[in-house]
Amino acid sequence: MNIWTFEHEHDLNATGAGIIAALLQSKRKAVLGLATGSSPVGIYKELIQMYNKGLVSFAQASSFNLDEYVGLPEDHPQSYRSFMNEQLFNHIDMNMDHTHVPNGNASDLAAECVHYEQLVNDHGPVDIQLLGIGHNGHIGFNEPGASLTSGTHVVDLKEETRKANARFFDSPTDVPKQAMTMGVGSILKAKQILLVARGEDKADIIRTALTGPITTECPASLLQCHPNVIVLLDRGAGRLM
Repeated sequence: MNIWTFEHEHDLNATGAGIIAALLQSKRKAVLGLATGSSPVGIYKELIQMYNKGLVSFAQASSFNLDEYVGLPEDHPQSYRSFMNEQLFNHIDMNMDHTHVPNGNASDLAAECVHYEQLVNDHGPVDIQLLGIGHNGHIGFNEPGASLTSGTHVVDLKEETRKANARFFDSPTDVPKQAMTMGVGSILKAKQILLVARGEDKADIIRTALTGPITTECPASLLQCHPNVIVLLDRGAGRLM
């Protein structure tokens, strides 16, 4: 595991974007595992700038997002499909038919989980999986617990997770109570994992996840089992490392 701490946000974002761009430059049909939330936004902005300068193309790439809320329409401003369109896809040359986000409005959620998992397996393995980390150690929406589900599944969101995401909604009561997420087993199949964390409030969980015991009570700790993980931290998130 390679852990890099940056004094300046621009350097963190440029490094993350550079890693993804280098993959696309060497493998035009790369399979990207993408994430939402605040952690990857700066990296996406850097990738858009690189695309506008003609330094990288996404035309032959495909992508799979980690998760999606259950019950939000695809065009809802806080759906993860809307997030990806606004933060990345609408600004690059990626074929939208090659971008995949779980369908949280499927009539049969269990069948959709099986379908999405199979879709990833058919196109994969994912070449690089971009991750953030929750304050309780969740990756994707894999919440801490006595056990974890390996494949794509529906999860009941813990109250602390809903509270952390409430800032994106008009009211805390509007935050969905469930999400569909790739499992930790699915995530660990990626050839390379890029974990990004920002802010002093992430310092404790970063230390626990990366140096503490490997346990399902901290899903991110299972990343210690992966042979190719790069961790990008700002000064705050990395202050205890």
